[in-house]
Amino acid sequence: MLYKREGMPQEDEIVLCTVTKVHHHSVFARLDEYNKSGMIHISEVSPGRIRNLRDYVQEGKKVVCKILKIDRKKGHIDLSLRRVNESQRRKKTSEIKQEQKAEKIIEGVAKSLDKEVRKVYGSISEKVFEKYEYIHEFFNDIVADKTSCEKLGIEKNIGEELTKAVKEKIKPATVKIKGILSLTSYDPDGVEKVKSAIKKAEKAGKENITVSYRGSGQYNVIVEADDYKTAEKIIEKSTESAIKYIEKQEGEGEFAKEEA
Repeated sequence: MLYKREGMPQEDEIVLCTVTKVHHHSVFARLDEYNKSGMIHISEVSPGRIRNLRDYVQEGKKVVCKILKIDRKKGHIDLSLRRVNESQRRKKTSEIKQEQKAEKIIEGVAKSLDKEVRKVYGSISEKVFEKYEYIHEFFNDIVADKTSCEKLGIEKNIGEELTKAVKEKIKPATVKIKGILSLTSYDPDGVEKVKSAIKKAEKAGKENITVSYRGSGQYNVIVEADDYKTAEKIIEKSTESAIKYIEKQEGEGEFAKEEA
């Protein structure tokens, strides 16, 4: 992987590591994004008693860790494996996979231009990292027509080839938010009132929302948009429309968003 960060990581940062040594009470790992090493104490590998560390980690294994403590004078980095939740693990793994895909695209561009991969990567990354944390984020913005290689000042011949490759290889990114909408009406025509409330939600969400019945007065709500902020606004507006309507009809409603 070509992607590397300058300096030291921050405490509480989530990082991808490669296990290099497994001892009786500790594990040493390389922080792939920083080219630095850290240590995981046995107590930070997994909760509960551990008889054999190799049942949990082995040399060469990729693990997602949390930075616990940094001694900047000595250069020591303490890591934790057990303090990383599943959501954080998935997010970091996804970021790295997307960055690896971005690097493959750059490799293809370098090959088509008959240039060295590292030189092409360097000329792109020095411009991109002034504004973005990852190259794949820049590529997603290219696909969404939010920016361009020209705007970032990337060399023209590289930029033209890169833009072409990115738009061929990457589909527009979307974000999904899910939740459960509960609607209840005690009126004789309550079923029709609930249906009307659902129509209010669908109208507010337009083409971005999908509502489906799951039973017992509950509905699955899925909103898909270009970014999380937009999706959040749509799902709030849609579910509030349904709840306000049913409450005006002397019914009850509530919405619970599912955790990612």
